[in-house]
Amino acid sequence: MTTDITKETPEAAAVPPSGAAPAKKVPQGHRRLLTRRDRLTLGVMAGLPTILHIALVWVTAFASIALAFTTWDGIGFDSIKWVGFENFKELFTNNPQFWPAVEHNVVWFVVLILIPTPLGLFLAVQLDKKIRFSRVYQTAFFLPVVLSMAVIGFVWQLIYNPDTGLINSLIGANEPGKYIDWIGDPDLNLWAILIAASWRHTGYMMILYLAGLKGVDPALREASALDGAGEWQTFKNVIFPTLRPTNTIVLVVTIIEALRAFDLVFVFNKGAEGTELLSILVTNNIIGESSRIGYGSAIAVVLLLISLAVIIPYLIATFRKERRA
Repeated sequence: MTTDITKETPEAAAVPPSGAAPAKKVPQGHRRLLTRRDRLTLGVMAGLPTILHIALVWVTAFASIALAFTTWDGIGFDSIKWVGFENFKELFTNNPQFWPAVEHNVVWFVVLILIPTPLGLFLAVQLDKKIRFSRVYQTAFFLPVVLSMAVIGFVWQLIYNPDTGLINSLIGANEPGKYIDWIGDPDLNLWAILIAASWRHTGYMMILYLAGLKGVDPALREASALDGAGEWQTFKNVIFPTLRPTNTIVLVVTIIEALRAFDLVFVFNKGAEGTELLSILVTNNIIGESSRIGYGSAIAVVLLLISLAVIIPYLIATFRKERRA
C-alpha cells in the first residue's frame, strides 16, 4: 500500500482553504511606550525649567511693570504706595542722568554697527575662502565671545591701567605728568569701554556672517565668474544681497547688545563719570543705597518698551516669511 505524503510550504499552510472563514488575528497586547517612572521623569525635567522660567522671567517682568507705578523702598509690602505716572514724569523731566544715559546707549549702538560689524563681515569673507588654518583663526577671533563681559572688563582694565597698562607703556604716557587716565577721564572712558566692547562684538558678527556665507549657493559665484565679474563686484552684486536675512539678524542682535550693555561698564567704573547707561540707572535705583524700587522699575519699563519696539517688528517679519514659505 502506497501512501502519498504531500509537503506544504509555510506560505501554502498560511493560505486558508477556499470557502473557509479567515482566521482571526490574535491580539498582541498593548505595548506601553512610557512607564509611570518615565512620565514622572519627563514631567520633572520639563516642569522645573518651565516653572523657573515663569517665576524668574515672566513674573518678575510683570511685577516690574506694576511696581513702576508705585513707590517702594523694598521693606515690607505694606509700604508700597500707588503714584500713577509720577515716576515717569520725574524720569523724563527731573533726572539729569536719564537723557545722557539714552544718548550713551545710542552711541553704543552706532559704534557697534559701524566698526565691529563691518570688521566681522570682512573677517567672515576672508575665512570663507578656505584659507589655511581657517579653524585656528575662527577660534582666535571667536574667543572673546566665549569669555564673560566681566572677564573682558578685567582684562581691559589691565590694558588701560595708567601706570602699568599696555597702552600707556607703548605711547610713553605712564610717567608722572604724562598720565592718560582712560577710565577716569569723562572725555575718554566711554570710548575706551566701546573699544573693549567692539573687540568682543567683532567675533560675534564674524560667526553670524560666516554662517550666512556658508548658505550662499556656489552656483551664483560660478555664474558671476563666468560673466567676468571681479571679486568685489561678485560680493557687492551677488553675495551681499543674499545675506539680507543675516543682516536683519545682525541688526537686531546689535540693537539688543546696545540696550543690554551693563557688565563691562559696571566692571570699569560702575557707570560713573560719563558712562551712564539705562541698565546702570536701573541697577543703581533698585539695589543702590536709595532703594527706589518703583523708580528703578519705571526705567526698566522704558528699556523694555525700547526693546519691544525692535523685537516685535522682527518677529512679525519672521512669522510672515514662514507663512509664505
